[in-house]
Amino acid sequence: MVVETELYDTLGISPTASSSEIKKAFRKLALKHHPDKGGDSEKFKKINGAYEILKDEEKRRNYDQYGKDGLKGQLDDETMSSL
Repeated sequence: MVVETELYDTLGISPTASSSEIKKAFRKLALKHHPDKGGDSEKFKKINGAYEILKDEEKRRNYDQYGKDGLKGQLDDETMSSL
């Protein structure tokens, strides 16, 4: 059961998305919002943070079960603050 969907919403995917769908959505949004391409750096950080969690099976499982609280101790402060 998925507790939160904020990270999935950030990437524009469903909680049932496969790892290849996650990667594809990240690449598309990263290109669109990259600061070097004129995009918003804060939006890019949020996209990158969501991808860092969802691409890792263990972190994704913890996020699905416990939400952001389940990630404390697994992420550095910069990644946590970007979420």
